[in-house]
Amino acid sequence: MSLEELRKKVDEIDKQIIQLLNQRTTVALDIGTFKQKKGEEIYSPAREAKVYSKIDRENQGPLPSDALKSIYREIMSAALSLEKQLKIAYLGPEASFTNLAALSKFGNSVEYVACDNIGDVFIEVDKGTADYGVIPIENSTEGAVSHSLDMFIDSDLKICNEIFFEVNHYVMSNSNLPAVRRVYSNPQVFGQCRGWLKMHLPKAELIDTASTTAAARRAAGEEGAAAIASRLASVLYNINIVAECVEDLPHNVTRFLIVGRKLAEKTGSDKTSIVCSIKDKVGALYDMLKPISKQKLNMTKIESRPSKKKAWDYYFFIDLEGHIEDEKVKEVIREMEDHVRMLKVLGSYPMQK
Repeated sequence: MSLEELRKKVDEIDKQIIQLLNQRTTVALDIGTFKQKKGEEIYSPAREAKVYSKIDRENQGPLPSDALKSIYREIMSAALSLEKQLKIAYLGPEASFTNLAALSKFGNSVEYVACDNIGDVFIEVDKGTADYGVIPIENSTEGAVSHSLDMFIDSDLKICNEIFFEVNHYVMSNSNLPAVRRVYSNPQVFGQCRGWLKMHLPKAELIDTASTTAAARRAAGEEGAAAIASRLASVLYNINIVAECVEDLPHNVTRFLIVGRKLAEKTGSDKTSIVCSIKDKVGALYDMLKPISKQKLNMTKIESRPSKKKAWDYYFFIDLEGHIEDEKVKEVIREMEDHVRMLKVLGSYPMQK
């Protein structure tokens, strides 16, 4: 077959793809209308998880499944934007890692709202000016983002999905690396790059900023200053990258949470997050955790935070495998409530693998 014939064949396939994509979108719009009549959320984490699972199951190549998922992310993003102009609040500004994580989940067709801090993300979603919010919750190197945990104590918002996003850090400056005297970045990022900084910039002053993007913006206008931020931030603020991938550990992954006003539907492969406060007595922590072992559920995370109401009083954040609609999870919650002062279900959502 000649080159021209092969190209004609591709053109014919493209024509079919375009027709099928529009057919798919028409059906998706009908589904959206049906959901709106029933008062359901347009975005369905459970349905999204099933689509991605189907890709893993049915894809036979040569395209890798991750590439197909990226394509489907934009297909679904475009359909969502036609059903309703979704607004996604995130810890900004633009080009922050939270922004990049949000884009990896919701695609380029929805509207994004940058917030100055994590509290503002919760406020935007709570008052309905944003449909969902994206916040960082923990890093594989540095652990939990404490302010994000604290926000769940008093908020009625629910965790409806999670994102695991591999983060690469770049040192950027409009000065040469040996001339750098100050480095700006987020405190969590400094922790993730501690070894590199000690080796390459041991005498530089490390200055905390609210976000990596703010760091890049500030460093771009200062002689002898650098920032650690995303590659996109260097483009946004016209600042040169002087060192790449400076995180100390490979596969530096940050977990982000998506918060909304309703629980996600059950998928069969889910995670439930709760927060509780134990009674002040001997064996209280053991009594609280015993029902999880009794029901043979996998506890994937436990994190403690000071209550800030009383010295040595703590909240415990726990992730369990299973959905709040599962009988075993319901029984665990019922039994735990007998041993704690307070228990709150923060959300059940598809488990990301």
